[in-house]
Amino acid sequence: MKKIPSSHITPEHIYQSRREFLKLIGFTAGSAALASCAVSPGEKNSQSTEGNSVAPTETVSSTEETKPTATTEAEPFASMSTDDLGNELTQYKDVINYNNYYEFNLNKGAVAYSSKGFPTSPWEIEVSGFVNKPKIFTMEDIYSLFEEEERIYRMRCVETWTMIIPWLGFPLRKLIEMVEPTSDAKYVYFETIVDEEHMPQTKRGNFEFPYIEGLRMDEAMNDLTMLSTGLYGKRLLPQNGAPIRLVVPWKYGFKSIKSIVKIKLVKDMPLTFWNNYAPNEYGFYANVNPNVHHPRWSQATETLVGAGINRLDTLLFNGYEEEVASLYDGMDLTKWF
Repeated sequence: MKKIPSSHITPEHIYQSRREFLKLIGFTAGSAALASCAVSPGEKNSQSTEGNSVAPTETVSSTEETKPTATTEAEPFASMSTDDLGNELTQYKDVINYNNYYEFNLNKGAVAYSSKGFPTSPWEIEVSGFVNKPKIFTMEDIYSLFEEEERIYRMRCVETWTMIIPWLGFPLRKLIEMVEPTSDAKYVYFETIVDEEHMPQTKRGNFEFPYIEGLRMDEAMNDLTMLSTGLYGKRLLPQNGAPIRLVVPWKYGFKSIKSIVKIKLVKDMPLTFWNNYAPNEYGFYANVNPNVHHPRWSQATETLVGAGINRLDTLLFNGYEEEVASLYDGMDLTKWF
């Protein structure tokens, strides 16, 4: 198993001392979530003069959904100001106000508004399948059983925009190890909550919910793969996937499923949400690759949200090649799938 480099993780003594300070002043209360990234096959995508895609313009279906939605929060915290490549962190205001979360709204700028009031407590995550010790975890269990750490990861959307986010959470493998997977467990299935009362789009028929994602077992057990419970020193907000979400930094953002209620260890590859909706456009693996383009736009470059219009070169595996390339030895990486 590849270990995450220390440069990706906040030194424990720095992070823990800050956590104690936050507890004293009450900054650790609250809950939340960040968006996965995929664009509907029905949406138009304009191209720049250089042949690089520009994030598509998305439509909304009611006046209510287009109201100003800027969310403001108390000053956030990250113990570092850059990622391991020296890129500056995305501003907190952008992280919480520019979100893909189709269960709430099809408009990125309206998700924060549409998700207000989404209940994240009480919350349970059912872990089952080919395991010796199936378990239902409450969020209180999660907070007490798994030590949180801060990890600064790049988050690359298939729409060609990217953010750099200081996540809080723990490696997914720790939860998997606790339920003792059997030899029949080859894949990990994830499912998002469907709450028609608080998620307006789940009852409008645009998509078939619940949102489902999956990883191969060795991907899930890689130390980079994490379950996140917060970002910028604070609990996740609903628009960012509260109260618990997946973060897989070498894959496009739509793989990082939000607001998880079910994790199941299975024998066969799960039929995931976007792969089911548009199999010619969204593959199961969805590894970031500048040489493998979406059928409707190039993946060669990307735009860092909040950092101006200059486009950056996309890195293979989103810059995490050293940690994860060995997972795909012998596979044809030129294939979208």
